[in-house]
Amino acid sequence: MSWILFKFVMVSHFRQRENMRTVELLSPARNLQCGIAAVNHGADAVYIGGPQFGARASACNTLQDIEHLVSYAHPFRTKVYVTLNTILSDDELEPACALIHRLYEAGVDALIVQDYALLKMDLPPIALHSSTQMDTRTSEKVQFLSDIGFSQVVLARELTLQQIRDISRKVKVPLEVFVHGSLCVSYSGQCYLSQVIMGRSANRGECSQPCRLSYDLYDADGRLLVEKKHLLSLKDMDRSAYISDLIDAGVSSFKIEGRLKEAEYVKNVTAYYRQAIDRALEGRPEVRRASSGSVRYTFRPEPSKTFSRGGTDYFLTDERGGISSPHTPKSIGEEVGTVGNVGRGFIDVEHCRVSLHNGDGFCFLSGNGTFYGFRVNRVEGHRLFVPASTEVWKALESGVRLRRNIDQEFQRLLSAENSGVRTVGLRMVLTETQEGYRLSLTDEDGLASRHEFEYEHNVAKQSEKALDSIERTLGKLGSTIYYPERIDVNIVTVPFIPASVLSEMRRKAVESHDRLRRLSYVRPLRKQPKSDVAYPERELTYLSNVHNHLAEEFLREHGVRSIVPSYERKPLQGVALMFCRHCIRYEIGLCAKHTNPDPLPIRETSVRYPLYMQTMNNRLRLEFDCSECEMRIYKADRTEV
Repeated sequence: MSWILFKFVMVSHFRQRENMRTVELLSPARNLQCGIAAVNHGADAVYIGGPQFGARASACNTLQDIEHLVSYAHPFRTKVYVTLNTILSDDELEPACALIHRLYEAGVDALIVQDYALLKMDLPPIALHSSTQMDTRTSEKVQFLSDIGFSQVVLARELTLQQIRDISRKVKVPLEVFVHGSLCVSYSGQCYLSQVIMGRSANRGECSQPCRLSYDLYDADGRLLVEKKHLLSLKDMDRSAYISDLIDAGVSSFKIEGRLKEAEYVKNVTAYYRQAIDRALEGRPEVRRASSGSVRYTFRPEPSKTFSRGGTDYFLTDERGGISSPHTPKSIGEEVGTVGNVGRGFIDVEHCRVSLHNGDGFCFLSGNGTFYGFRVNRVEGHRLFVPASTEVWKALESGVRLRRNIDQEFQRLLSAENSGVRTVGLRMVLTETQEGYRLSLTDEDGLASRHEFEYEHNVAKQSEKALDSIERTLGKLGSTIYYPERIDVNIVTVPFIPASVLSEMRRKAVESHDRLRRLSYVRPLRKQPKSDVAYPERELTYLSNVHNHLAEEFLREHGVRSIVPSYERKPLQGVALMFCRHCIRYEIGLCAKHTNPDPLPIRETSVRYPLYMQTMNNRLRLEFDCSECEMRIYKADRTEV
């Protein structure tokens, strides 16, 4: 095949693929190890923090590691996004711009950002995606972000399936939604509680997670209603049952939360959603996955076996119940059974639904609502040998529901380097030329290459044995990213080619195809902004997080007349510090609109509003906007009880 013909085949194939809608599994990476794990276990894209300015300040990575991840991911057509999603101070604008240029040079596919200042900078043509901190809930906001140059827009976690569907119908831009992982109790970007309590801004990447603390709840008369419960702690999101519905609703990117999680979590959850998305894509010829390759796993993915607080679809179906985790912010894992006989140094598990292992970790909720956890030294069948020194003995009793939050055997499988092996399908065709042989390679993306080798033509004495040897030798692709999807020997008379010669042919051909595959990768370009686009609002409060002069200039250029600076730049008194769809009034069974079938017990049957939460020396006032089904949290002033 001539170069011109090869080029035509490659381009026409890509044009056909470009006309198809793609669906992306977007996985988190705390570091390079987690990023490679995400790629190996099926991610179509990986998001990772850079050296600075990411919303997880403790999950920073060097440019060298990011460049390594890019080099590893792109052969699989997996994209790498870098989070640069804090609000920037004026003295950070120039360093941020310089960093973006270096990230572009490292091969990064897109930036995830929230600060409008970046749109005023002289940036390279790198794609921009909106961060969840931009708090995007309306089609008008989505349209604005699309018009000013965002290639992908992430929607607020709190939106229902119908709201997502409505936005998708109105705005033609790839939509990203969270499908799994830890939940912020407040609308993202609208939480200032960490800033007030600990002096650490969530919008600056330093959230101290006050939502995971325990609180006492009081009414307006100072009566204690609930003692030492994690009133703001939520279960983890799990929308795996709604992947097909979300695809039908127009979602293009399915995001897993977890940039502070370890590699085992990334492996397990990525693999689980890879399988769920692949099942959903069956029978949808108009939709394809956004990257290449298939994955073989040495384990059966199950999210409850790595960090899990229990699952919730989190308002996707517009249902309010079952989203909170008031007893503990820790992982509760999977259900095991109930405690039966309690003996001296051991307990028996009844109705056990899983295999138990030495070293497993277990947890349970006692009758008085206290959460306990313990590890076992030894297991015999369904009998657990519990160390005598552990405090759980005072709460272990027959009938307690037992959960396992550390599965030792599962962790062993996950920690293996080859727990997920990803490969790209390759068709290999061997033909004869006048001077020797030609090995033609075509991968699953349609990229084709031909490689000719000089070698004498010798007829094999034992044709079946020779043919089998040729196919086996060509198929030995174990050290590459490929697997032999099909091998054809298109030669009338089977030749004899020594295995060493054939191996060298294969090696050189695959190396050359690797170079072609890398060179043919095309990064997405920055979307061109439209002119004369108006921001949906004319007056902006502290909730818009305008932290620097460039962001203010940009918004004024787009029609905003009044701008209140960010809370971090100019703290305000008496304003709401958190906005939540989670409602404590509902959780304790006092909602006027919805009945909670399993409310958190309270000590008083009648209460007087407002309600207050207390943790350490911090007292917070709760206000409830029942018309919007929204709870707001304020710092209580000194005059309040």
